[in-house]
Amino acid sequence: MSDAMRTLTSQAGDENPLAALHAVSQLRAELDRHEASLVRKARNAGMGWQMIATALGVSRQAVHKKYGRR
Repeated sequence: MSDAMRTLTSQAGDENPLAALHAVSQLRAELDRHEASLVRKARNAGMGWQMIATALGVSRQAVHKKYGRR
């Protein structure tokens, strides 16, 4: 886990609900970027959409729709 994710995860537990929500929003964006990077690496390594979908717990169609045209 990156330092940014560790920091955001900690901030997501803030007692101030608005500060925690802001951290969750930033964490979600960071996770989306990390997921996209890992999907690219998996595709470059020759892994198929079904393998990636299984790892993500979604359908092959869903992962292809989200990342197939990038």
